[in-house]
Amino acid sequence: MTELAGASERAAAGSKSQQAYAAVTARIVDGTYPPGHRLVLAKIAHDLGVSVVPVREAIRRLEAEGLVTFTRNVGATVAGIDPTEYLYTMQTLSLVEGAATALSAPLIGPGDITRARAVNEEMRACLQHFDPLRFTRLNQDFHAILFEHCPNPHILDLVHRGWNRLASLRSSTFRFVPGRARESVEEHEALLQLIETGADADAIERAARLHRGATLDAYLAHSGADR
Repeated sequence: MTELAGASERAAAGSKSQQAYAAVTARIVDGTYPPGHRLVLAKIAHDLGVSVVPVREAIRRLEAEGLVTFTRNVGATVAGIDPTEYLYTMQTLSLVEGAATALSAPLIGPGDITRARAVNEEMRACLQHFDPLRFTRLNQDFHAILFEHCPNPHILDLVHRGWNRLASLRSSTFRFVPGRARESVEEHEALLQLIETGADADAIERAARLHRGATLDAYLAHSGADR
């Protein structure tokens, strides 16, 4: 009975740690906790109704993933994305997102295509009165539909890590280069047509990779940086 009770306690602790991780990650991604925001463990624990222990574990996990930094005498703060980090992360995402989309393509059904196209049409409508934050959320929804069936969980994990790592800067990317948004919508439709017509994996991966790379190139051209 003692072993069973211990196992139950460990499972509960793990569940609370995951709950804290998911909650803090969501607040970083949606901008509630912006870059530089100090993460007060006791306050977060109180808000979530858990002890400080699972929150501390969650913060350590986020630090390992690069979303949080720890500074002596300051504590944990939300990390920013510097231009070099943005460059490296976008280059990596172009590779893993392209691979995830290509692997997912054979498993994407007509219903998925319909959903993705509906999201893309929302993005097109968003161009009329451009809202970069809403456009970015829709952009993530669109791509999530295309790679959600990826059978390789390791590649999928890398994709999600990349999206999370870019969260603080990505929300502003289309604000910096709004002209890129219209091009992005057209590239989405071209990608859907490739999947719809059963194009080979290499063609789909290349299209997805170049699509991500074009957003990076537009941002770098705007900022005057070199790729």
